[in-house]
Amino acid sequence: MSDGFLFEPEAPDRPLADRMRPESLEEVAGQEHLLGAGMPLRKMIDSGKMFSFILWGPPGCGKTTLARILARCSSLHFVALSAVFSGVADLRKAFDEAARRREKGEGTLLFVDEIHRFNRAQQDGFLPYVEDGTVVLVGATTENPSFELNSALLSRCKVFVLKSLRNDALEEIIKRSEKLMGRSLPVTPEGRAQLLEFADGDGRYLINLLESIYALAGENEIMGPEDVARSLQQRSPIYDKDREGHYNLISALHKSLRGSDTDAALYWAARMIQGGEDPLYLLRRLTRFAAEDVGLADPMALQLAIAELVVFLGTAPKSNAVYKAWNTAVKAAKESGSLTPPAHILNAPTKLMKEIGYGANYQYDHDTPEGFSGQNYFPEKMGRRKFYNPVERGFEREIARRLAYWEKLRNEKNNSSSGT
Repeated sequence: MSDGFLFEPEAPDRPLADRMRPESLEEVAGQEHLLGAGMPLRKMIDSGKMFSFILWGPPGCGKTTLARILARCSSLHFVALSAVFSGVADLRKAFDEAARRREKGEGTLLFVDEIHRFNRAQQDGFLPYVEDGTVVLVGATTENPSFELNSALLSRCKVFVLKSLRNDALEEIIKRSEKLMGRSLPVTPEGRAQLLEFADGDGRYLINLLESIYALAGENEIMGPEDVARSLQQRSPIYDKDREGHYNLISALHKSLRGSDTDAALYWAARMIQGGEDPLYLLRRLTRFAAEDVGLADPMALQLAIAELVVFLGTAPKSNAVYKAWNTAVKAAKESGSLTPPAHILNAPTKLMKEIGYGANYQYDHDTPEGFSGQNYFPEKMGRRKFYNPVERGFEREIARRLAYWEKLRNEKNNSSSGT
């Protein structure tokens, strides 16, 4: 293992991502909540007093870039490891070399990328060296540290949460690329918006898209959104069926249903299906919801989940309003990328998740007089959307009346809370 092997000197004809990598904190886009004046990570860096911490955030939000800058800002010797490529021997070598430096009065900053990929025993191996100050550990992870890192290691490391990049931060990256390339990005305003949609909050992915656009656009060609879509492959929204994204979205679906927000529930269900979720899992959760949250208030809910649907469907009044609503919700799920649910409807089973705001100010609908809190269940960046428009036939007449009543309550509660 060579010290800093993640960041070897760059070749003259290096990729755009290497050429655009920020060299100072001021050039890092989109993490003002950590790096702005007086913010926690910026204060630690400016003080020169480094302590071990974890950088948790989605791909392409700047974790590795921050590690590079920290190496320049500190007086510590910088060593980089990737948990994908490193094993016990690499860790042992890094710790032994750090111990020898310490004897000479020199500290070591050990950056571990994808730290969650080390198993529990390997993570335990960090503890004595972090405790006695042999290394200042900076770990980077895309996974929830509460679930993926040992509690003993977490208790010795502060967790800084990085956010996916908003469109204004992505625009900063585009402008920097234009300055570096010495020309405007060869796309129309609509094509530019398409690029931002494709990037889905991932700065590194956006830079790769920009490099492709500069390479693909012919001389004097300006690419519109259709050209961009044809030339670039949109990736699927980020969704791991066995990790935090799965639990966040099922929490959003369940609480949207409990909050009688049909449109938001459709959106989260569509997001899960688009992410590759097993439909049987959703059916099991809906059956559970019918039993636990609806119960005898409407006994038909549970029957619909398990009854002989052929007879029921054949004799029912007909409406394709739900079918149309689902198609619209699926379209919105495809277009909106990987927007996270609002923090108040995320479950918070661990102390860390409570500390960073998961579940804060959630109102349990069953505790309200109307059984309806009126809270928002859509992503904050998305705003409310309406997918379901019931017809005036059969039971949908009653559904339309309920939806109108809940919309009236929602407006009243929101107006009351805003003081208007």
